[in-house]
Amino acid sequence: MSGTRQQIIEELKRIEQEENVRILYACESGSRAWGFPSKDSDFDVRFIYIRPMDWYLSIFEKRDVIERPISDMLDINGWDLKKALNLFRKSNPPLLEWLQSPILYMENYSVAKQIRGISPLTFSPRSCMHHYLHMAKGNYREYLQGEQVKIKKYFYVLRPILACEWIERHNEMPPIEFQSLVDGLVTEGSELKTVILNLLARKMAGDEMDYEPKINPINEFLEERIAFYERMASDMQAAVGGQDERFDELFREALSEVWG
Repeated sequence: MSGTRQQIIEELKRIEQEENVRILYACESGSRAWGFPSKDSDFDVRFIYIRPMDWYLSIFEKRDVIERPISDMLDINGWDLKKALNLFRKSNPPLLEWLQSPILYMENYSVAKQIRGISPLTFSPRSCMHHYLHMAKGNYREYLQGEQVKIKKYFYVLRPILACEWIERHNEMPPIEFQSLVDGLVTEGSELKTVILNLLARKMAGDEMDYEPKINPINEFLEERIAFYERMASDMQAAVGGQDERFDELFREALSEVWG
C-alpha cells in the first residue's frame, strides 16, 4: 500500500502541474474506504481542485472535472471546487462520503475543514435516503435475484440499506465504513449479524465469492427494508437551506488562500 500511496501522491502532484490547478483535498473512495476491499480492488482516488481566478472570469462554459484513469488498479478523477460546492448545496452523498474518508492523500488548505463545518446545515435526509435507496434497489435487482447469486454483491446492497437506516435513526450522514454501520445498527448476536460478519471475513480473506446459493436471512432483511424505505423516503426532511451566501464566501476565500 505504501508504494501505491506514493504513486497516487506523485500523480496528484503531476495533475497540479499539467492542469495548472491546486488540489484542495484528495482521498480514497469506493470499497477500500468502505472497509471491504477485495485483493484485486481498484484504488478509487477522488479530489477537489481549484483553478486560478482568471479561469472563472469567462463567458464560456468550461469542463469542470479532471479524469485520469492510469491503470487497471488506479482510477483518479476530481471535481472543480465550484462544481463541488454546487453539489454540496444539494447534499450530494458521494461528496459527503469523500469528506469523511478514512484514507486521506491530500488536505493542503482549509476548504475541506470549512465544508465539513457547515455540512450539518446542508444535509438533506430526503435526498440522501433517495440516493442510497436507488443504489440498493438497482444492485439488488441486478445481482441478488434467483437461487444462485453473485454473493459479494451483498455488500453493495447492505451498505446503502444500512445507510438509509442510519439516516432514519440519527437524521445525519451515515459513517462511510461498513463495519461501523453493522456495529451500530444490526442486533448483536442475531442470525443476520452472524451471517454478515462471516461474509465480511470471507471477503477480507480474499475468497473469490462468485455465484453461490443466496443467503436467506440477508435476502429477507433486504427485501423488507427496501419496501419499508420506499414507503417512507419521500416523507423525510429536506435540507435546512439558506447557506448560499456562505458558499460564495467560501469559494472566494479559497481563491484568495490558494492563489493570493
